[in-house]
Parts: sequence; C-alpha cells; structure tokens
Amino acid sequence: MTLPSISVAFQPIVDIEERRIASYEALVRGPAGEPAAWVFDQISAEDVHRLDDACRDVAIEWAARLGIECQLNLNCLPRNLVSVPSAVEQSLARAEALGLLTSQLVLEVTEGEVIEDQVSFAEAIGRFRKRGISIAIDDFGSGYSGLNLLADFQPDTIKLDQNLLRGIEGRGPRQAIVRAVLSACLDLGIDVIAEGVETLEEFRWCQAAGITQFQGYLLGRPGFECLPEVHYPPSLVRGDSSRRRTG
Repeated sequence: MTLPSISVAFQPIVDIEERRIASYEALVRGPAGEPAAWVFDQISAEDVHRLDDACRDVAIEWAARLGIECQLNLNCLPRNLVSVPSAVEQSLARAEALGLLTSQLVLEVTEGEVIEDQVSFAEAIGRFRKRGISIAIDDFGSGYSGLNLLADFQPDTIKLDQNLLRGIEGRGPRQAIVRAVLSACLDLGIDVIAEGVETLEEFRWCQAAGITQFQGYLLGRPGFECLPEVHYPPSLVRGDSSRRRTG
C-alpha cells in the first residue's frame, strides 16, 4: 500500500525557568495541515511502522530546512527500534547529513505500546544513547508499566501524560502520583516535562511541584511547517521574558 503524502507541525517544549525553547516536538500532519488522525485513517494497521519511519524523515528534513537550533523530539515506535533498527539508523544518518547534531535529537517512545522484547529494546536505546541521542518516554502515566520503565531503562526524560495532569490542581490522588513520580525522577536524574498543559491552574500546580519544562496550548500550539514562538500568558510575563529564545 502506498503511504499518503505527509508533512509536519512543530510544537515548542518550553523551559519556563530559563524562558527558552528547549525543544520542538515533530507532529505528523497531512499535506495541507490535516491532523494526525486524518493521516492514520489513510493507512492500514500493517503500514503503521512504515509511516513511523516516513514521519521521522519528513520531520528531520523540515527541521533542517527551518534551521532548528534547539533539540528536536522525534516519535518512534518501540518495536521499530528493535525490529527495524536500520530504518531508525538511516533517519539519524540523514539528520547528520543535513547538519543536525546527534545531541539535538531526542527519540520519543510511547509508554502505551507494549515492549515485548525488553532486553533487545534496552540494547537498542543503549546504542543510541552512546551516540549522544536522548531517549524520552511519552505519555508517561497512561499505561501500567511506567515505574518499571523508569527502573529498567532510565530514560533521559519523561513526558507526563496530559490526562494525568488534566485539572490536577483539584485532584488530590493525581497530585500524590505525580509527586511520587517527580521524586523518583529526581533520584534517577530524569528530566520531566508536563505535557498538554492548557490552563494557568494546571501550569501553576506543576510549577509549584518542581516541574520546569512544559508543552501545551497554554504556551504554544503546533505550527504547521514552521517553528512557532512561545506566547507567555500575561500573568507569567516578567520584564522582557516574552521574547523568544532558543538554545
């Protein structure tokens, strides 16, 4: 089956403490900006892994074309890292050929996808990390293997699932879970990103809990085929901190 034509949007991940864009996550889009759901409706289940490779390649090409200077988060299905590592290697080689540094690249794997061969997965991410590529676990807290993933693989970063953070300022049990995860990550040297933050109340609770990196509509929506700026809410602006900086 022929894969549909695809493009990409980029959403900023903001270090609120340093008031800079730490990274951009690449998100698949249709050729005219159609959402990811539209793209996946065009393919069969058997082609998901081929699409995964194609999305990564398109994201790298656009990021290089746009002159990205910060990190670039690339989504990658865990099974691709194990079963088709050459495809991921080719994407990374393409990134280097286009002038991106390996230290700029972050491979995001989703907690929700079952990692059947954990030994091979650990070996795969170990190889990439030795090359200076960071590993992030996306949607952390959406599945049931989160704490095991922290212990077994010790990623560089986790992204807390947006459903876990939705309305967290008024949800005591979720607050307890997030605090426990933050404590474990602090001990393990793992960075934490609050993902999908949409309200000031969610932001303020996460910031008070010690989170410094954020991704969500509150600070910046995905930009189609561009690297969008951050729009700090007026109540967060101090001095000239609304000025965009990257690094």
